[in-house]
Amino acid sequence: MSKLRIATTSLAGCFGCHMSFLDMDEQLLELLKDVEFNRSPLTDIKQVGPCDIGLIEGGVCNADNVHVLREFRKQCRILIAVGACAINGGVPAMRNHYTLTECLEESYLYNPGLDQPLMPNDPELPLLLDKVHPIHDIVQVDYFLPGCPPTPEAFLQVLGAILQGREPSLPQALIHYD
Repeated sequence: MSKLRIATTSLAGCFGCHMSFLDMDEQLLELLKDVEFNRSPLTDIKQVGPCDIGLIEGGVCNADNVHVLREFRKQCRILIAVGACAINGGVPAMRNHYTLTECLEESYLYNPGLDQPLMPNDPELPLLLDKVHPIHDIVQVDYFLPGCPPTPEAFLQVLGAILQGREPSLPQALIHYD
């Protein structure tokens, strides 16, 4: 049996979902018998190639996030929204209560701790969206893995089901909305 290919990425978020994934410890080594990683912090591959499963954490806040997300959707047979930020925007979406101008001015011009207020203006910076979006606002998502972050057991449950050709589902005990 050939191994399933998995790609992962983090958009606007804290990277906590990836850390929870890595918290599988020895079980991650067992998983590696059945999967191989494409784009992931484990491989340092920057472009996503054809994959069976894409795990996306984080909300969508800029043009680069949109590009990466669309590439994952094209390349991954199954796309999974991982964690609160990917599912509903999470903490990054707290800025949605303000205009983009208000957020930038507060951060770069009016913050009392700034010695030299300066609005960033560099062509290398990705264009910010007016608001932070959950990933399903941008692309079709196949499964949602809730939590902040989801537990290692929840990752194993979902990936195990897919490996066995079953529809993933989580028992109530593994669903956390903290």
